[in-house]
Amino acid sequence: MGKFFPLKIMFKYIKLTYNKYEQKGVLNIKKFIKILTILCLFTISYCSITKVHAYGWGFTRNSDHSTPSIGSYESIIEGTNSYFVGDTSKKVLYLTFDAGYDNGVLEEIIQVLDEKNIKASFFITGDFINRFSDLVIKLEKSGHLLCNHSYSHKSINKMTKDEIKEDIEKLEKTYYDLTKKEIAKYFRPPKGDFDKESLMNVSNLGYKSIFWSMAHFDWDTNKQLSVEKTEKIVLDNLHNGAIILMHSVSISNARSLPNIIDKATEQGYRFDLLTSL
Repeated sequence: MGKFFPLKIMFKYIKLTYNKYEQKGVLNIKKFIKILTILCLFTISYCSITKVHAYGWGFTRNSDHSTPSIGSYESIIEGTNSYFVGDTSKKVLYLTFDAGYDNGVLEEIIQVLDEKNIKASFFITGDFINRFSDLVIKLEKSGHLLCNHSYSHKSINKMTKDEIKEDIEKLEKTYYDLTKKEIAKYFRPPKGDFDKESLMNVSNLGYKSIFWSMAHFDWDTNKQLSVEKTEKIVLDNLHNGAIILMHSVSISNARSLPNIIDKATEQGYRFDLLTSL
């Protein structure tokens, strides 16, 4: 029905009721207010049940290399064991990749990271583990941090507490069956969708939820930015404690990564894993 459906009904009914009494010339204010109150209570109850308060992650960039603002999201994620930046007092960067599938680019990214001796954090899905198990093993043996991006890649704010638990634990089991190791207890909400309740459900499973303070348009393989543009966007927006989101299917990321690492290092930054949060 959509989250605004009850609001449309309410306003339509108010208008019809008002017109009805107005045409009769007997507008009963007390009765009208009573009807309005009932409709408002219904709408509030409906919105509460259907979890209208859902969000998609976002932040406001700046030009002075300071921590981006996340506005009202700051109070929403408070107390949910969620992070979007690391230690803002140190020139440390957290390089993270979302890996829902592979198109041949990840091998190049791994090679660059190995050559630069940089360890990154990879958020993987059930489909990725099942279809690209050789890459999972390679990432793990290279010392990168493998993290939970859910099994199904469904928005957690549209799932019940039990569904979230089942989905996350299914990813854990799939990873363990392949590697005989436990996956790291870091979770990235699929599509960046969340609300406070769903983040608390994730936290109660022992996970830290990881958002980001630096990202760019890189997920659409048919609309890739140039290597130069990718490099400029990342370097122009570096800041202390930045959690950098990249997608492992982006050829622009792979090709710009060597210069990004070199130039960030020249500026005094170092790269670390999420385990240092």
